[in-house]
Amino acid sequence: MNKVYASADEAVADIPDGCTLMSGGFGLCGNPENLIEALHRKNVKNLTIISNNCGTTELGLGILLANKQVKKMVSSYVGENKEFERQIFSGELQVELNPQGTLAERIRAGGCGIGGFFTPTGAGTQLTEGKETRMIDGRLHVLETPLKADFAIIHAWKADRWGNLVFRKTARNFSPMMCMAAKVTIVEAEHIVEPGEIDGDLVHVPSIFVHRIVQAKNLKKWIERRTVRKQA
Repeated sequence: MNKVYASADEAVADIPDGCTLMSGGFGLCGNPENLIEALHRKNVKNLTIISNNCGTTELGLGILLANKQVKKMVSSYVGENKEFERQIFSGELQVELNPQGTLAERIRAGGCGIGGFFTPTGAGTQLTEGKETRMIDGRLHVLETPLKADFAIIHAWKADRWGNLVFRKTARNFSPMMCMAAKVTIVEAEHIVEPGEIDGDLVHVPSIFVHRIVQAKNLKKWIERRTVRKQA
């Protein structure tokens, strides 16, 4: 039952080219930095990434984008990344935009085995052209389908060796849903403890949805870089 791996590189070693990957995080909050850097070193290509955003030009998932490792992004917010903008307009990057709540619910549906759901969000706009619609209570709704992934990379505040997870504040964001919606969930945790050391009432994700755990190291580099940049 010990799911702890020796390194982030070892944990992502079998992620292949062309797979679908979910990545937790909201902006750079709750970003699985160590696992992203391991994927960058591995140089896996043609990834379809499901994540709220694609980091910034130099940080987070942005380093994979800059290295031409991403084929398609399924996202909600795509600002703060000049390389993202450049690749969209050059035709190098496919993008599927979603309203933020819709993105969250599509991921949740994927993890819960729900075949789809109707929502009024975006109905009648270019964002939902070609999708099935239905009038419900006098209001137009659009059918949204579930999202699933081959792998999910997640940042947690605490994990025990069996895989029970606890998140800290807003760093929780999309991560619990992604753990459920992926075939293989890989977690980097700030603190790894023994089974029984986490109060069961505090567990946000039970171990059944977690497959690999690594120790998170050298975190919050982006805060240091931004501070230096502002001071300069």
